Amino acid sequence: MRIVLKRLGYGALAILGVMLVFIVISFTNHTIKLKSELSILSPPGVMVNVNNHQMHVYTEGAGSQTLVFLSGGGTSAPVLDFKALYSRLSEQYKIAVVEKAGYGYSETAKVSRDIDTILEETRTALTLAGQNPPYVLFPHSMSGIEALYWAQRYPTEVKAIIGLDPAIPEVYEAYPLPSGGMMSLTGLGARMGITRFFPGIVDSSAAIKENHLSPQEKELYRVLFYKNTQTSNINDEVNLIKQNAAKVATQGIPDVPMYFFISNGEELPLENWQTYLIRYIESVKKGQYQLLDVGHYIHNTDPDRIAEESVLFINEL
Repeated sequence: MRIVLKRLGYGALAILGVMLVFIVISFTNHTIKLKSELSILSPPGVMVNVNNHQMHVYTEGAGSQTLVFLSGGGTSAPVLDFKALYSRLSEQYKIAVVEKAGYGYSETAKVSRDIDTILEETRTALTLAGQNPPYVLFPHSMSGIEALYWAQRYPTEVKAIIGLDPAIPEVYEAYPLPSGGMMSLTGLGARMGITRFFPGIVDSSAAIKENHLSPQEKELYRVLFYKNTQTSNINDEVNLIKQNAAKVATQGIPDVPMYFFISNGEELPLENWQTYLIRYIESVKKGQYQLLDVGHYIHNTDPDRIAEESVLFINEL
């Protein structure tokens, strides 16, 4: 028995040793690649100093109306993620993509992710980038909470909200968020560069899978994914989302026109996703919606329909 236990101990030590070697190799490889990849991370937009950290705002297009795109939680490269949609709208409108702290080309910073701080940083970044309200907001997923709060706090700045499968406060009463332990474990794996050994993760991203990006843009998306997966700002957003959503819920439904494009909900860990969003939009005075039988990143899976419907909706404002 003693011999068996001894051999098991040696086996466990051997496995632990192999794991430690793998982690060291992974981290070293990740560090080297991050440094080499800096050469291609040239922001396509403008960097502005907000709250003592650098934020990236990308703009293109022309027109009297500005459309502001707000990314969903954890989207590593918002400028590339939204490209399929905004490229179909920028001939008629000015578009602006705001990358929050810890996203895209923006810095990861030691700033609170409470809803007030997030909103004020977004507003300030747009102003410093030369954009002026009123805006038509295009929030995806978690940013639906920010868009609704924006309309509650500053109704004259929000002409309308066009939601891209947007979260509304009520969903976070039931939404099963990842545990702190799971987030710590996956975050550690990302910082150690372990995700680089599983390229299928990033290649399953809708922006890449739907082939709206050039080969060079796909490679850039991968670089930003490895740089930004589960930054501290992204994790803090998740930790505070229920609190932020509860605050928005107390303010009621803002009186601005809204159009929700709603996915089939099959990629989300919440039953009745469509029901939540339909119930909310039907309570909006000037609200309408369209159900799309596609996944959560609807702006990548059906950008033509969303662009066409958005133009019609904006023209009627």
